[in-house]
Amino acid sequence: MIDPVRDLTAVREATDRLLRSAAGLDNAAVAAPSRLTGWSRGHVLAHLARNADALVNVLEGRPMYVSGEARDADIERDAPRPLSVQLDDVRESAERFRTAGAADADWSRTVELRNGVKDAAARIPFRRLVEVELHHVDLGVGYGLEDLPADFVEREIDFLTERFAGHRDVPPTSVVADDGRVWSTGGSADGGPVTVEGPAPDLLGWLAGRRDGSALEVTDGLLPLLPPL
Repeated sequence: MIDPVRDLTAVREATDRLLRSAAGLDNAAVAAPSRLTGWSRGHVLAHLARNADALVNVLEGRPMYVSGEARDADIERDAPRPLSVQLDDVRESAERFRTAGAADADWSRTVELRNGVKDAAARIPFRRLVEVELHHVDLGVGYGLEDLPADFVEREIDFLTERFAGHRDVPPTSVVADDGRVWSTGGSADGGPVTVEGPAPDLLGWLAGRRDGSALEVTDGLLPLLPPL
């Protein structure tokens, strides 16, 4: 069951963890490459701040971004800033998101995100939590997939396997954690059913495009090539 109030608390806690990690950087480290191809750590921090403001727009009934081009331009503009400015921006934009989330509202209403994607307003805090947690990993500051809260890992695997369910390019796939939890995804492409098994953090890394899946055990076929998120 989606609990936006609980998720808003989790977002605050995750943001605090990220800010503590990033505070150990310096200006040179912020300009250095992140774990995301083509992005510096400054790009990641700038994206986190602008995403918080974009989700405020969603919650308040405005378009998430003016355009895809404007979104990208804002990140490029903000990426070179010094560490202190980056941290203040992440902190202040997170507070704007917290305030918007705390306002009285109908969480059951439908909202629109990028590219016409629609979702329940109640899921927006979890979407923000995904941004904060995965981009904390992307910063490459010693916080890895194995450090993610177990509840978050399970929920994000739930979300991503649901997202790829029925996808025309993904064969029927059974995703099995080494503790016995099982998810199903894919289903429309030729081939399968394929079974992909491993530790939950490795499964999440593969599903979220953060790991190549080489540590996973695959039976009855090849590891499915997943579409970009």
